Amino acid sequence: MKKLIPILTIFLFTTIAYSQNATVNGTVTDNDQTPLFGVNIYLKNTTLGTQTNENGVFEIANVSNGTYTASISYLGFKTKEISFTISGNQNITLDKVVLYEGNEILNEVIVEGERINKFSRKQTAYVSKLPLKDIENTQVYSTVTTELLKSQLVTNFDDALKNATGVENLWSSTGRGGDGAGYYSLRGFSVQPQLVNGLPGLTNGTINPANIERIEVLKGPSATLFGNAVSSYGGLINVVTKKPYVGTGGELAFTSGTYGLNQIIGDFNLPISKKDNLYFRLNTAYTTEQSFQDAGFRKSFFVAPSLSYKVNNKLSFSFYGEITQAEQTNPTFLFLNRAAPSVASNMDELGYNNKLSFTSNDLALQNPTQNYRVEMDYKLSDTWQSQSLVSKSSTSTTGYYTYLYDYGILGGNTFSRYLNKQNANTQTTDIQQNFIGDFKIASLRNRVVIGADYFNQTSTDNSTGYAFYGNITADGGANGDNPFTADVETDAYPLSTSGVDAVLASQGVNNVKSKFHIFSLYASDVLNITENFSAMVGLRLDHFDNEGDLNNLDDDYNQTTLSPKFGLLYQPIKDKLTVFGNYQNGFTNVAPQLVGDPNNGLQSLQTFDPEQANQLEFGIKTNLFNNRLNATISYYDIKVKDRVITDPSSPFNKIQGGEVVSKGFEIEINANPLRGLNIRAGYSNNDSETVESDNAEILNRRPLEAGPESLYNLWANYEFQEGSLDGFGLGFGFNGASERFAINYASTGEFIFPSYTIANASVFYQANKYRIGLKLNNAFNKEYYKGWTTINPQTPRSLLATISYQF
Repeated sequence: MKKLIPILTIFLFTTIAYSQNATVNGTVTDNDQTPLFGVNIYLKNTTLGTQTNENGVFEIANVSNGTYTASISYLGFKTKEISFTISGNQNITLDKVVLYEGNEILNEVIVEGERINKFSRKQTAYVSKLPLKDIENTQVYSTVTTELLKSQLVTNFDDALKNATGVENLWSSTGRGGDGAGYYSLRGFSVQPQLVNGLPGLTNGTINPANIERIEVLKGPSATLFGNAVSSYGGLINVVTKKPYVGTGGELAFTSGTYGLNQIIGDFNLPISKKDNLYFRLNTAYTTEQSFQDAGFRKSFFVAPSLSYKVNNKLSFSFYGEITQAEQTNPTFLFLNRAAPSVASNMDELGYNNKLSFTSNDLALQNPTQNYRVEMDYKLSDTWQSQSLVSKSSTSTTGYYTYLYDYGILGGNTFSRYLNKQNANTQTTDIQQNFIGDFKIASLRNRVVIGADYFNQTSTDNSTGYAFYGNITADGGANGDNPFTADVETDAYPLSTSGVDAVLASQGVNNVKSKFHIFSLYASDVLNITENFSAMVGLRLDHFDNEGDLNNLDDDYNQTTLSPKFGLLYQPIKDKLTVFGNYQNGFTNVAPQLVGDPNNGLQSLQTFDPEQANQLEFGIKTNLFNNRLNATISYYDIKVKDRVITDPSSPFNKIQGGEVVSKGFEIEINANPLRGLNIRAGYSNNDSETVESDNAEILNRRPLEAGPESLYNLWANYEFQEGSLDGFGLGFGFNGASERFAINYASTGEFIFPSYTIANASVFYQANKYRIGLKLNNAFNKEYYKGWTTINPQTPRSLLATISYQF
C-alpha cells in the first residue's frame, strides 16, 4: 500500500499536467468568407497538426506552454504563418484566418488527404491564369486526374485522352519533324498537345503519362489568354506534371503487357533542406513496346527533375525539366486519294489486312526532346503577386519516315510506298510576366491577371525529298518497281537501311529555316458584381512577326491582332450550381507557305489573311452533395472565317476562303455516389460543316478534322473499404464513337469508318504500401480504325499487369 500511494500520486500529477496542456483552435475562410475544408495546419518544429473540417474549423490539442508558429496552407492559396504564445496552459482561439488565392506554386502541396471525388478536380491555376474554381469559371474544361490514370492502368497518352469528353484521336504520333505529335479532334477542329504547366512544351513523339499529374483540356477558342501558337479553335491541351511536395516519399512500379510492353517507373521526392524549404522530385520511366502488326516498335526513356524553393513567405522559385530519348517506327498510315475516287468506300471493300505494317524495324525515327520551365513568385502584398516564367523546348527528328498513298490510278486497292530521311529540329522560347491581383473596389471583388508574353519558335528542316519505294496492295500484295502496277514480291525495294539509303542518295536535301516571334499583352478580370453574379472580361493584343529565308524566298511577314473574351456567370446556389455563358475568340496568323508540287520545279511563296474564330456558349456546372457530384452541361457554336486548308486536289497547295461552322453539346459527370465508388462519364455531339467556300470540293460537307459526330466514354472504379475484401477493387468502362469520314470530297466521294464501342476492365488490390493490378483493354477484340484522310488501325485486345511499391 505504501508503494502504491507514490505511484498513484505520480500518475495523478502526470494526468493533471497532461490535461492542462492547451488547445489551439480557429476558423479558416477564403476572401469571400467561405469556409475552406481540408486546409493543412501544423505547428512548425513539432509533430502537431490537423486539417479543417467542412465548416473551416480546426483544433490542435495537447499543446504545451511555449511560442509557436502555425503554418496554414491550402492548394491554390497563399500560405500564411501565424505566431502565438501559450502560457499557463490557457486555450487559445486564433483570429479568423483568411487565405488569399495564389498560384499553384510547388511548395504549397503538403497533404491533401483522401479526396472524395477522385476523378474530378475543382480548381486549377492554369485554365484562367488565376486560381479560379471550376464552378466560378465561365470556360468549360475537362480534367483527367492522376487517380483516374492509375485506376485505368494507362501507359500511353492516347488512352489517357479517351477520358476527356469530346476528344478523339485523329492521328497517332508519327514522330516526323515539325508536327510528329498526335493530332486530336476537339469541338470540330484538330489540336496537338503543346502546353506543359501552362507554357509551351513541344514533342515530336509521344508524351509519357508516368509524369502526368493531370491533363486539362480547355474547350473552345482560347487565344485571349494563351495566344494561337499552342491552341486551336476547338481548344487546347495542357499537361500538368508532377511537382515536389513537402515530405519524403515516392513510388517504384513495373508494368508488363501484350505485344512486348514493359515499363519501369520511378518517382522520388525528398527534402534537400527542410530548414530552407528546398524540395526535389525526380520522375523517370523506361518503356518498350512492340506492335500487334508484323513490324513496328516504340521505346522511350525520360528523366524529369523538379525543384521547389521557398525563400520566405513572399518569395519562391520552382524549376521543372524533362529530357526524353525516344525511338519508334512511324505507325502504319494508308493515305487515301484526295483528288480521285478510290476503288473502295469503306473498310470491307478495301480488304485491308491490318496485321501488316508494310515497313520494318530498321526504318525508325529518333525523337530526342527537352522541356524546361523556371518560375519565380513574389508576394507584392496581400492582394498582389508577381509571377515570372521562362520556358524553353527543343525537339528533333532523325531517321526514316514512310507512308503509303493511293493514287487512284493503280487499281486493285494498290498503294505506293514513299519515304524520306528526316532531319528536323524545332526550338521555342517563352518569357512571361504576370501580375495577379485579388482586391476589392468598393464592394466589388476583382480577380485580375495582367501579363506580357514573348514567344519565339525556330524550325529547321534538312530532310531529303520523298522517293518512291514500290507498291503494295491493301490485302498484302507485294511491292514492285513499276509505279503503276502492283507486282509480285521482288528484292528491288528491300525494307532495310542500306536499300533505302541507296534510293534516297539521288534525292535533294531541304535547306529550310523559319523563325517567328510573337509579342503579346493581355489582361483578364473576374468581377464579382454580387456574391453570386460575376462577369469575366479579357483582351489580348498580339503582334506576330515572321522572318527568315524559305528556300531563297523572302517570307518576312507581320500582323497585329486583338482577341477579346467575355463571360457571365450566376450561382443560384453558391458554390453548388452555376449557370454560365461565354464569348471566346481564337485566331491564326498564317505565315507565308511554300506551295506547288516540288517535283514540277521550284515552289512559290503564298501569303494569307488571318483566320478568325468566335464562339458563343452557355451551360451549367454543379458541385453537389459535398463534391460527390460534379457535372458540366454546355452548348457551343463556333464560326471560323478565312480558313486556310490543304488543297484537296494537291497536298502541296494551300487555299483560303469560306467559313466553317461547328456547334454541339457536351455532358461530363464525375460522381462518388458511395464510399469507394468513383464514376467518370461523358458524351458529346458535334455538327460541323463548311458553309461557304470557293472550293466546291468541301462546300456543305463535314470537315475531316471534325472527327466523329458523337463520342462517349464511361469508367467506374470500386474499391472495397472494409472486411476481408478491404483493398480489393474492380474497374469497368467503355469508350466509343459514331462513324466518321476518312475522305469527304465532292470528286472523291466518301470513305467512312464504322462506329465502334471498346470495352475495358480491371481488377486490383491496394495495400498500404503496394498495389497489384490487371487491366484488359479492348475486351471483345474489336477491329476498328481512326484516321484523317488516312487509315490507322487500332490495337486489338491486350492484357496489362502492374505492381507498384509506395514509400
